[in-house]
Amino acid sequence: MSPSHDNIRLAIVDDHRMLLGALTEWIRGAASDISMVAAVTTWPDLLTHAEFPVDVVLLDLDLKDNLPISVKLRALKSAGVKTVLMSTYSEPVVIREALAAGALGYLVKSEEADMIVEAIRAAAKGEPFISSELDLALSAQELGGAPKLSAQERRVMALYGGGEPVKQVAEQLSISEETAKSYLKRIREKYRVLGIDVGTKVALRRRAIQDGLLLHDDYLDTSDQSESAATPAD
Repeated sequence: MSPSHDNIRLAIVDDHRMLLGALTEWIRGAASDISMVAAVTTWPDLLTHAEFPVDVVLLDLDLKDNLPISVKLRALKSAGVKTVLMSTYSEPVVIREALAAGALGYLVKSEEADMIVEAIRAAAKGEPFISSELDLALSAQELGGAPKLSAQERRVMALYGGGEPVKQVAEQLSISEETAKSYLKRIREKYRVLGIDVGTKVALRRRAIQDGLLLHDDYLDTSDQSESAATPAD
């Protein structure tokens, strides 16, 4: 089924009613070329809706119905419906699996709302869409690369990965302890987007060595003995 020249018939499926309501109202006011014709909380509600099949479905990847997303995507494709997935997950492996299964777009729910309209319009034309941040994450993983860290983030990671407690890291860089913790949180998030877990101090140190921020870890053996890889960093 093809969208009309100037009107895209859209359905949203999300089991979080508050988010569903907010998205519905926002899209209605944000794009005159998109018509919200269905907003439902379950997969069966979509298939049995009077307006189905639509042009594009904005579908929550995390619906708690135990039905594989690949099955849903095949069903939508056979009905001539284009799909944009929304999820809380930004791991490259999840994104790749979704796109390989037939999704034309993939959005992380924490991204800017304007991207939703872009993704819907692209899908209606049969064009793939992911945000530039997710595209960067996918490209970096393909190259086996590391996230782009600022100079200060690299210093924090090197010092903390080198065995210094957060307080000492802060003192050496002339920043507050809270600021040092904020840098660590941002560093972990950047690695998480690439599907790399540095949630413990040991894991972060190993990654710092792998990415060339530390030359070796021979002098850190005592840290390993006192802190297991299962223990979260400060």
